[in-house]
Amino acid sequence: MLSRASTFGLLLTALTSLSVSAQESVQGGQQDAISETSHPHSDNPHAGIAADTSALPLEDLQMFADVFNQIRQGYVESVPDSKLFELAVQGMLSGLDPHSVFLKEKAFDSLQETTKGEFSGLGIEIGQDRGYISIIAPIDGSPAEAAGLKAGDVILKIDDESVRDIPVNKSIELMRGPIGSEVLLTIGRRGVADPFDVTVVRDIIKVPSVRSRELMEGYLWLRASQFQRDTGQEAIAKLQSAMLEGPIRGLVLDLRNNPGGVLGASVDMAGAFLDGGLVVYTEGRHPQSKERYEARSGDLINSVPIVVLINGGSASASEIVAGALQDRRRAVIMGTRSFGKGSVQTILPVNETRAVKLTTALYYTPNGRSIQAEGIVPDIVVERAEVKSVESSRRTKEADLQGSLSGGDPADSQSESESLTELRNSDNQLYEALTLLRGINLLTPQTSPDNKSMVSAEASDTQTNEDGEA
Repeated sequence: MLSRASTFGLLLTALTSLSVSAQESVQGGQQDAISETSHPHSDNPHAGIAADTSALPLEDLQMFADVFNQIRQGYVESVPDSKLFELAVQGMLSGLDPHSVFLKEKAFDSLQETTKGEFSGLGIEIGQDRGYISIIAPIDGSPAEAAGLKAGDVILKIDDESVRDIPVNKSIELMRGPIGSEVLLTIGRRGVADPFDVTVVRDIIKVPSVRSRELMEGYLWLRASQFQRDTGQEAIAKLQSAMLEGPIRGLVLDLRNNPGGVLGASVDMAGAFLDGGLVVYTEGRHPQSKERYEARSGDLINSVPIVVLINGGSASASEIVAGALQDRRRAVIMGTRSFGKGSVQTILPVNETRAVKLTTALYYTPNGRSIQAEGIVPDIVVERAEVKSVESSRRTKEADLQGSLSGGDPADSQSESESLTELRNSDNQLYEALTLLRGINLLTPQTSPDNKSMVSAEASDTQTNEDGEA
């Protein structure tokens, strides 16, 4: 059995070795990150964090050594020293904020899979709230969405095992597994008195991050479900394809329940609608964390009006887009207040299979607003609601009177009315966004800009940028 002095010596040796290893890892990370950080749209803005050369506090280390020794000697079961060190590292990080975590091999692999857009699991973005795992947002088209899980739900148990105070990465490991296997979640939901169980079948989560459709002639709906590495370029491609079909008169950018993702992708997306200028900047304790991200010159859709839809499930990278377009007065933000995750996490590899995901900076909108814990407040608040018409369809109209004069064929207007009624009943927020865009265009002189003429030039620019980023 090691003495108190021996334990302290062991810890000093281990911590010294870890310090040297960390500095080597940081230096290696800086070298590895050169190809990424050389481009202004890097998704890892400060992969290398400068090592702190100040002396370790010996009195605090002695206290740590005492606790370590007490556990080694008195805990009911024997625990390997390596396990105790790992638990200590996890505790250090989980005590900082909900997003700083120690990534073991499975969690590290899972993170890399997620940014690439393919993994086997449930399809939810999660965080930690008062010791429990909370759902930030389900991914579009995922098993979680199909099972009825919603943003704001709290996961109380996974397969009847309580997840209170369990690290987020451990919960991720419990929820991922073979395709076709089931996982039982016990859910707490605001407004529902008792917890309830939901069975979700794991599947490959490989959903395109960007979708689009025409709401009515000239009005495009563009939906980004999360920000993967190529999401910005996917959005640009969707817009270019739509412009080939005809001029765009209005755009609804739907970022509801978008949990965020890769920073560079959000800069690319916001930059597509801005003619140069600042998109976002980050600030932290270290000089390497201070970065500015600028949009490239040229508004892809030539100042066409935009409404951005957000809600409580819109977080991180989606808040960067909404905040930039709001500050630059390029879009009207509609919906409800966003989640409020305004921090930047950097992945710092410890070795080939483990890494630290550490909060290293806060990001700020072009006007200097911090979104952390505040979120983006919409310009126009529209709650998601069930809309019912209060006007009776039985009211007599001129056309119902015997012998009334005909005003022409009403078929077209009736067809449009039915389509809009269906949209209003199924998604009142999207309906209000479309209505606002139509109102803007009614009051704006139409110069009939030819979107098609922009496509070839924009496509050429995009191809050049992709080659440069590769």
